[in-house]
Amino acid sequence: MIIRLLIVVSLVLSATTSADDNPSPTTIIDNADASEWRAVTDENLMMITLATGIVYLEVNPELAPAHVERLRSLASQGFYRGLNMYRFVEGFVAQGGAGDKDTDVPTLKNEFVSHSETARPLDIVINEDDGYSARSGFINGFAVGQNKQGTQTWQIHCPGALGMARGNGVDSATSEFFVVLGQAPRYLDKNISVFGRLLAGMAHIQLLQRSPKPGQPFNPIVDIQFADQLPAKQRPVIKVMRTDSHSFAALVAARKNRPEAWFVTTPDYIDTCAMNVPTIIGG
Repeated sequence: MIIRLLIVVSLVLSATTSADDNPSPTTIIDNADASEWRAVTDENLMMITLATGIVYLEVNPELAPAHVERLRSLASQGFYRGLNMYRFVEGFVAQGGAGDKDTDVPTLKNEFVSHSETARPLDIVINEDDGYSARSGFINGFAVGQNKQGTQTWQIHCPGALGMARGNGVDSATSEFFVVLGQAPRYLDKNISVFGRLLAGMAHIQLLQRSPKPGQPFNPIVDIQFADQLPAKQRPVIKVMRTDSHSFAALVAARKNRPEAWFVTTPDYIDTCAMNVPTIIGG
């Protein structure tokens, strides 16, 4: 019922033509009510400190609790301090961790797909049958795919998605994480455990060296921490727009058919991965 209501809202909004009834994306974001934003919880706010600054991510224990717990545990032990972002594939992924160094971190059972006997409906549906999933959209700010019944859910490989690298074995992931860059590699969906998304700081990842230089440390990781590991006064405040809100439904409609005078052609369509969730840092 919620899904149908939001779809109807989107269609109505996209059909209107007046400036007042069809506001721009910027206007929608600026006028969103305070109740339409949620604060990222301290236990789910992950920070990767690189040489140039901090990358902020939100982890998603609902879909991959064991992977989130593994990252949280390793971070609390200082495991990643002094390791490297050792792999950078232009327009694809940046990967960090121990690389080819030996560790005693045990492997994890995969969490490619979250199964539930009770349907967990999307906050809002963006696409039906996008070629990779029966439907795709958002749950609590995360871009996901689902089967038609809503009993299988997985996070999709949008730019900024956080996942755990693995070998050929489906249960071979240990501690190596990656962040998706550029064009979304959706063919990886349900092949890797994905459990978070980047909120801010992509510029610091893009500033990473592409290959080692003699005599220089190669993309060192200063630290990885979760906000709840910091003193209360040092914890960042980050808010994201609720994807079950009226403003987000309006934003989807405005992105499908941009109302600004500059646009000559509008497609009445948007890819799920192109639908960014608005984020406020320090708000």
